[in-house]
Amino acid sequence: MWRNLPPVTKHLIIINIILFVATMANENFMIGTFAMFYPASQFFRFWQPLTYMFMHGSFMHIFFNMYSLLLFGSVIERNLGTKKYVLFYFASGFGAMLLHLLTIHLFGGPMEKAVVPMLGASGAIYGLFIGYAMLNPDTVLTLIFPPISLKAKWMMLIFVGIEILVGVFDTSDGVAHFAHLGGALVGFLLMYFWKKTGRIWLRDEWV
Repeated sequence: MWRNLPPVTKHLIIINIILFVATMANENFMIGTFAMFYPASQFFRFWQPLTYMFMHGSFMHIFFNMYSLLLFGSVIERNLGTKKYVLFYFASGFGAMLLHLLTIHLFGGPMEKAVVPMLGASGAIYGLFIGYAMLNPDTVLTLIFPPISLKAKWMMLIFVGIEILVGVFDTSDGVAHFAHLGGALVGFLLMYFWKKTGRIWLRDEWV
């Protein structure tokens, strides 16, 4: 299975794993340098809008993100081709960051703006969730826990609905729910545009 993975998905997984191992070896340095801090924070660095997508804080965090990347990313890469897939993945990640920063700017406290970083591929992964559901709406997916099976289009709507509810009513769990929503929104807009304009199958084009 590993040998048959398309190249971008495979390399994304490898980079994430390498940086996770480095984070476990020197967590303070890796998170302080490569996670995403609020731009007004003294810890912000110009490369963090890119590098935060490759940072993870725990084994379960990276496991579920990489498992999802393997399942959904490989399908989308094969459908879109390498160039569009790269654009789709990183645009979703940047969209996640922008909505998260906007939320922090409008509603965040001084601690969040000073020292609380954002990290993880989850925003880009939510873009992949939505993209997969738009490409394969009637494919039946089964959650690991609980073992519930639903069509992709319904499962992704439920996931987005949960993120909205939890993001609005519970901000104390340490999860950047609006980053997930930002990734999902950009993933939806890009996939909708490509399908609407008939460009989704132009595998050698950027748009």
